[in-house]
Amino acid sequence: MAAAGSALAGAAYPERDEAREGKLERLVSALRYFSGAARTGRQSLERIVTATERGAQDLESLSDADLRERAGRLGLRLRREQFTDVVLAGQAFALVREAARRRLGMRHFDVQLIGGWAMLNGMLAEMETGEGKTLTATLTAATAALAGRAVHVITVNDYLAGRDAETMGPVYEALGLSVGRVVHGQDPETRRKAYRCDVTYCSNKEIAFDYLRDRRVLGGKPRVIAMKVDGLGGGGASQRLLLRGLQFAIVDEADSVLVDEARTPLILSTESQHGMEEALYGEALELARELDTDDYELRDKGVQITDRGLDRLETLGEARGGIWRGPRRREQLVRQALSALHAFRRDKHYLVRDGKVLIIDENTGRLMPDRSWEQGLHQLIEMKEGCEVTGRRETLARISYQRFFRRYLHLAGMTGTAREVAGELWAVYRLRVARVPTNKPGRRLREADRVFGRSDLKWQAAVARIAELHAAGRPVLVGTRSVAASETLAAHLEEAGLPFRLLNARQDRDEAEIVAQAGEAGRITVATNMAGRGTDIRLGAGVAERGGLHVIATELNDSKRIDRQLFGRCARQGDPGSGEAILAIEEDLVTSYFPFAGARLSQRGRLPLWLGRVVFRVAQWRAERAFSRMRRDLLDLDDYLGDVLAFAGRGE
Repeated sequence: MAAAGSALAGAAYPERDEAREGKLERLVSALRYFSGAARTGRQSLERIVTATERGAQDLESLSDADLRERAGRLGLRLRREQFTDVVLAGQAFALVREAARRRLGMRHFDVQLIGGWAMLNGMLAEMETGEGKTLTATLTAATAALAGRAVHVITVNDYLAGRDAETMGPVYEALGLSVGRVVHGQDPETRRKAYRCDVTYCSNKEIAFDYLRDRRVLGGKPRVIAMKVDGLGGGGASQRLLLRGLQFAIVDEADSVLVDEARTPLILSTESQHGMEEALYGEALELARELDTDDYELRDKGVQITDRGLDRLETLGEARGGIWRGPRRREQLVRQALSALHAFRRDKHYLVRDGKVLIIDENTGRLMPDRSWEQGLHQLIEMKEGCEVTGRRETLARISYQRFFRRYLHLAGMTGTAREVAGELWAVYRLRVARVPTNKPGRRLREADRVFGRSDLKWQAAVARIAELHAAGRPVLVGTRSVAASETLAAHLEEAGLPFRLLNARQDRDEAEIVAQAGEAGRITVATNMAGRGTDIRLGAGVAERGGLHVIATELNDSKRIDRQLFGRCARQGDPGSGEAILAIEEDLVTSYFPFAGARLSQRGRLPLWLGRVVFRVAQWRAERAFSRMRRDLLDLDDYLGDVLAFAGRGE
């Protein structure tokens, strides 16, 4: 998406008008993608390398003040002309590279120039893990900021937002640009000041909710005339806004934000008085516990009550009287209660900490303390766990990530894993994927997987392999999908007398320290998906000579992309490294998405490699299709609700 200068001129709150697509438009878009019209060759991107070298000819002789003054002059040209002009962009990239050399002692590689140029042209740069995406983003962000755009560098969590703003801040400051960061817990005035900076680092959740707060202030879609009248009349709505519109976004770990997290709508809500609801939820749990296993079927994080269960529920409801005699309300409450009891599991979907139920983000393994489930589910889980019941949340505004990010005038991103979802990124966001070469040849060795029927055999094999690598002095990173699985492996390692560090949602505060030490000789690190995004593992002394970091996956994820992220923790920047998967058919992926195979193979010993590969590939394919449909359905629902609310005059 290229930003048009005219879209900014005179705009009080610039953002892109959403283009609504029917089935015909979607078909044409898909044909364009598969015909190659949405792809970009490497040669057209490599022009930036030559342009940057030309722009850097006399920069080393400039003083810091002269460098800043030249950046200011270039900014005036970038505001008047197109910042996607390769000559001007090359001059800007040269200034950023020189600033990074002086302030950080780091000089952008040619492949980073290519990645930065791809993003400046509204693409998603696919760069292998360890290729320095954080430094690459400074090229794009600084160039756009010099051109007068309000730049948002969007990461997957507050830790990375704070770290990147602090680490890369000196580069921007050397060019006369201001840097801000937005993290959870800041007051509105602090956020407003951060968004007024030239470049703002923030997480996807924080900025999306701040946008919803702005829409509440504006009463719906921003209107230039209305905002000007409001300012003249002293209404002050424009003074209460947090953002300066949606002008320029660089999304780090873009596939996680734009695809994986796009299954869940963002809902701005307020806590209501629960009054009699607590007693109602208690009765719903009692009714749910009276049903037999034949009365309902478990599905992916949900429950379907069978005809037999509905008949039994009607009998139980008639005996209780009152609200329980109404079939629709009764079935909804009991279905939610069954989900709380059987579909949502402690240490997998949520943690209980300090008497509160905290949701675990399944994509990252991190806690989401400011999130809650809808329609009474959160309160039912609180009652199930014996926690204090909070008030039910009342919805104030909602939006999906798809709709939010499509409103940016210029959207770009970077990630290590995008090619599997390139078609969806083009169809939803009009983002082309540009594959960027590595700076050094890869040295990653993928060993043969081992697949067992039973989980106990998997854990035995994993512990034996970890002990073998530990004895050889190699560091080992073991990936799991849930807190419960990581703690199961931790118990086996303790029993075997092997030293290890555990990284899951319980240890989220110690993440930076644990990951920083994961590459030391003989180190064993057991981690959930938390360690797979945005963190860097550096090898200790002598580790490279022993073969580098070894990664073991004890479960496969719903998407092959996330598996690639885990294995991408090793063999970075030309270092040696290796990885393997030690799996069991009993795990959730197979039992949820290929139950036919799971029922017949889960009690067997070690399976032939070809059979294990077939089972897991089919399960992953089905999971990816299911989640893709879920994202499309959410986008369609979001569009429909947007139309309904707009018709009713309620905005978002």
